[in-house]
Amino acid sequence: MESAGDLSRRLARDAEAICRQLLPNGRRQGRYWLVGDVQGHRGRSLYVRLMGPRAGSWTDTATGEHGDLLDLIALNRGLSTRDAMAEARAVLRLPLPVSGAVTAAMAPTGSPDACRRLFAASKPLPGTLAERYLARRGIVLYRPEPALRFHPRCHRWEPAGTISLPALIAAVTDDGGHLTGLHRTWLSPDGDKAALDDPRRAMGQLLGNAVHFGPAGPVMAAGEGLETMLSLRQALPLLPAVAALSAAHLAAWTFPAVLRRLYVVCDADVAGEWAFARLSSRGHTTALTVLPLRPRRDDLNSDLMAYGLTALREWVVPQLAEGDAASLLPCG
Repeated sequence: MESAGDLSRRLARDAEAICRQLLPNGRRQGRYWLVGDVQGHRGRSLYVRLMGPRAGSWTDTATGEHGDLLDLIALNRGLSTRDAMAEARAVLRLPLPVSGAVTAAMAPTGSPDACRRLFAASKPLPGTLAERYLARRGIVLYRPEPALRFHPRCHRWEPAGTISLPALIAAVTDDGGHLTGLHRTWLSPDGDKAALDDPRRAMGQLLGNAVHFGPAGPVMAAGEGLETMLSLRQALPLLPAVAALSAAHLAAWTFPAVLRRLYVVCDADVAGEWAFARLSSRGHTTALTVLPLRPRRDDLNSDLMAYGLTALREWVVPQLAEGDAASLLPCG
């Protein structure tokens, strides 16, 4: 059976054909295939290299996400890594719309070692600019969240050169707790997001993984953004939660073996509903109960900031399954 690397190399040999089949709303421009995002909407922010030693590698300039064509299949279809490999094998057996002759090489998806070094060089949140940033979003950490740290001078590569800014650092881990990637939110001196086109970027191996808040258990919540899931943790501090960082990664998040009921925190947009539908479909095949938690505004952090913690809790609790409220609310 072919490995993920073997499949990535085979996909890269026919990068243009795969793009035409997977992302038909895109178009070729020179050596690249341009499209709006991993879900294939019209636009130009995501580009896939079609030839050369890095054929098949892609980057979404709007989100900072990147990977190879196997990653792209998983995110586009909302599949786990294993299911994406099966899908890739099926795609490679089908007649392709065009043939391409490229020099294949497995595209780098980021270095977990580099992520571990950056995380180790960061410091705990208390008393830092990152703690102030979260507080401005209505989030006060009454207990440590080991996944979150602060780096005072986090490098960022720009066309004009490298800059260094303070950043909130979030560890992306797999089901076993191994660090596979990082999410960085660059900050301004006053504790807001830095005035950059994209002040948030992820690096490393993100597919199937997430930022974890609390240990995995039979009942968990999953959503997109850090602030969204930390807002839920304010209201339900006993509910383990994960932030997958985007709708596409949320749809492809790997379910822990212990999980029996999953609350999906749905952002109020098309991508949020799409992610919920994909997780519901995947959960149905594994006898997993998947339930939505919907905000009043665009996401739970907006709710927290607009209405306060008590109102957020009063909004969320009635959406829980019978019996969960008693076990997930703090005593007293």
